[in-house]
Amino acid sequence: MADAKVIPFDDDRSRGGAGAGGAAQRPSRRRGAGHRRQGAGAAGTGDVQPLPGRAPAGDDVPMPPESRTPREARAEHDDGAAASGAVPGTGPGAGSGPGDEGGGLEQRVASGLAFLRRRLTGDYAVDDFGYDEELTDQVLMSLLRPVYEKYFRVEVKGIENIPSEGGALIVANHSGTLPLDALMMQVAVHDNHPADRHLRLLAADLVFMLPVVNELARKLGHTLACAEDAARLLEQGELVGVMPEGFKGLGKPFADRYKLQRFGRGGFVSTALRARTPIIPCSIVGAEEIYPMIGNGRTIARLLGFPYFPLTPTFPWLGPLGAIPLPTKWTIQFGEPIHTESYPPEAAEDPMLMFNLTDQVREQIQHTLYKLLVQRRSVFF
Repeated sequence: MADAKVIPFDDDRSRGGAGAGGAAQRPSRRRGAGHRRQGAGAAGTGDVQPLPGRAPAGDDVPMPPESRTPREARAEHDDGAAASGAVPGTGPGAGSGPGDEGGGLEQRVASGLAFLRRRLTGDYAVDDFGYDEELTDQVLMSLLRPVYEKYFRVEVKGIENIPSEGGALIVANHSGTLPLDALMMQVAVHDNHPADRHLRLLAADLVFMLPVVNELARKLGHTLACAEDAARLLEQGELVGVMPEGFKGLGKPFADRYKLQRFGRGGFVSTALRARTPIIPCSIVGAEEIYPMIGNGRTIARLLGFPYFPLTPTFPWLGPLGAIPLPTKWTIQFGEPIHTESYPPEAAEDPMLMFNLTDQVREQIQHTLYKLLVQRRSVFF
């Protein structure tokens, strides 16, 4: 494998066409920038076509079928099926007797078959970054949720600090040898936020060089960790997650656990200032101990093109079994937002201000980590 080229988030190189204006407010769960793929049986060649515009929410004119999101189409289909009695157990007069269980099972089977039909025919939407909301909600989150709830038993605090609408930049510490902390943070936002928001993570380009991982990351809404992509998402009113430590935090030795590494040159602060969106510090406790990294096989890492090759008490000595993470108890806390709306537009070019805000975010995350560690009873309970 060729050497991985890591593009730091704080690299402010222009890639052309990426604006950095104010954060746009967006209606909840509507994505006008999405695309719909045509299936094999549809007219045309199957190219990605832009979605037509939607009618305003207050209009009485029904939206045409082709302009509805997958979620809206499913909701309309389920409502119609329930009204006509097509789905057992959901129509008028459905009782609470033993037959309800069978009706619920049949409804789930029907919903699953409808989902498979949409996937096979290509009747689903993705946005410009490859994010597939339906697949994420129906499949990928369902696969991650048992790990989140049963294995790591994640406790979430401060979810109310994440705004219900509009763009925001969530900045978190990074650790654990493998980026499971980023995925758990994404599930925490998805499952706990009252506005049912999604977190769009910024990832190193190594993620998009790996087969299978590349496609799954795009489907989950991840994109390249660069200022241009972050600015576009913030301007669209998305929640964006970044871990400025990068590989320095992810691959640090176990002896340096919960000690934050350098946050770069403050590129995430500059992006938030340009988009005039709040910065939300996030502290994650529990990820440091899932793969205690006691050594680094640098020679093997260079041969494979990886930034490091972890040596843990179980890996690679136990083979595939050594890749199973330890079942630690996690806590994810979202801190109070740091607002940027009051700063003038030229503040993004002030290096001293960026340094001070970067240091403020880093100190808040570090202080919260220490507080959570003091409160923790055990690594595993």
